[in-house]
Amino acid sequence: MSGRVLIAGIGNVFLGDDGFGVETVRALSSHPLPDGVEVVDFGVRGVHLAYQILDGYDTLLLIDATARGGEPGTLYLIEADGSADPGAAGPAPGGPVLDGHHMSPDTVLALLGTLCAGTGTTPPRRTLVLGCEPACVEEGIGLSAPVTAAVPEAVRMALDLIRGPAPDETGGLRRELRRTP
Repeated sequence: MSGRVLIAGIGNVFLGDDGFGVETVRALSSHPLPDGVEVVDFGVRGVHLAYQILDGYDTLLLIDATARGGEPGTLYLIEADGSADPGAAGPAPGGPVLDGHHMSPDTVLALLGTLCAGTGTTPPRRTLVLGCEPACVEEGIGLSAPVTAAVPEAVRMALDLIRGPAPDETGGLRRELRRTP
């Protein structure tokens, strides 16, 4: 990746595996990172994420728990296409004012075009989601065993994305992004 990169950890640490993004960026922040890469724990502060994005980034990498029906601990790399999803939880015309304490990443992404147009900024050229299949998102602190085991692999995937693929044992480039079981 080139240009400015924002890696955003998303999630609620009081809801079990929903804290995956927060835990992953905590682990990621202990690694040396290239210039222009920012790692931020946004937790549940969607409004802060929205305003941070307006600072101008080439790439946005959201790290979050992502239920897609796989085995708990499975990692997903999803590229957002930037188009507004009609089913996304954006503001309804004539609906209530957005609650700054309940802006999910979907809501932030749905509003990104409007926010950028209103401020004269440019949205990130590329938006990726590094997600992990949760086992439990009920009230409680701490990640489940499969999601805890996925954190180091998620860190490796994020590092591969921002640094480029590392050489493998044969001297070739490692290009795959693996999923954990």
